[in-house]
Amino acid sequence: MIRPLPSLGLLDRVFRVLFPGVMFLLLNGCSSVSYYRQLASGQLQLLRAREPVCEVIADPTRDQKLRAHLAQSQKARTFASQQLRLPDNQSYRLYADIGRPYVVWNVFVTPEFSLTPQNHCFPIAGCVAYRGYYSQSAARGEAALQRLQGMDVSIGGVEAYSTLGWFNDPILNSMMGWGDERLATLIFHELAHQRMYVKDDTEFNESFATFVEQEGTRQWRAFRNLPPDNNAQARQRDQFIELVLDTRSRLEKLYAQPLPAEQMRQRKAAEFERLRGEYRQMRDRQWAGDKRYDAWINAPMNNARLLPFGLYDQWVPAFVALFNQAGGDWLKFYAAVETLGALPLEERKTALKALSGSASAHQPKNQ
Repeated sequence: MIRPLPSLGLLDRVFRVLFPGVMFLLLNGCSSVSYYRQLASGQLQLLRAREPVCEVIADPTRDQKLRAHLAQSQKARTFASQQLRLPDNQSYRLYADIGRPYVVWNVFVTPEFSLTPQNHCFPIAGCVAYRGYYSQSAARGEAALQRLQGMDVSIGGVEAYSTLGWFNDPILNSMMGWGDERLATLIFHELAHQRMYVKDDTEFNESFATFVEQEGTRQWRAFRNLPPDNNAQARQRDQFIELVLDTRSRLEKLYAQPLPAEQMRQRKAAEFERLRGEYRQMRDRQWAGDKRYDAWINAPMNNARLLPFGLYDQWVPAFVALFNQAGGDWLKFYAAVETLGALPLEERKTALKALSGSASAHQPKNQ
């Protein structure tokens, strides 16, 4: 049974009671008061902006396109719980207009000659490979400080995130520029984080959620009697990601060599130029000149810009194999994922590598 959303007044009181204790825990981790203050105020702003989706849909004074988009989202939300066995709560049955195109801006940081991210650790979420800001200007300020220290830095806007079940997460206005199916896939992805989350292992968490998103979308299309999605955009995305991951691998080998800084810098730049060249060849020869990734590839390049690709895709083949081993049964699959998540980090990586290399890790079974 879904619990009713508490009133905003109650929510504010609870937040005020909990906040001093949370700040005490966070500040004991030697982090700045200002950073956590903006996290708390940004989250509170989001919570206050929420309203039930059903009320927005029923309100004739609201934008008709918004109402229709939200109505379709709720069909996918019901499918997520009933068919994908994802959490059945108020998350994504609420809507919030926060008045900006992104909910947060993530700042990724690496050393100049390393692909190891600068991690940030939190009491609940554990360690992640970025730092989030509710203000774009604050993210830019942090990025500037890191660059002054000689670090590679990248800023990425984020349309949605999960509070891992601590709050009922809303559909945001930042998510509404997508089509109905893309919005559904995001709901599947974020609910997957509520279903399973391992502290201090971003690659595991994001790859798991990406698999649930992809397999969930396949089943969502089948549920609506639509053909499999074999469109060119999906193939191009996969090919582009493969190019970037190949570049990451070459850079990792480069950075392991004992080279002088200037020589390392030149060879690093050459690898990025190789990436651009390979991309343009693929674009012109295989994609009929489709330029959807031109803006990304032509922007200034550094290690930090490559980080999100490995984080979100590294272990997807392992979860495909695990889903096949579970016979396509979501509950058995989640139980197997929980078993993996309980392993020590190195044992978990060994198991994931074995799954990725197994013969069954190619295509999910048709259900």
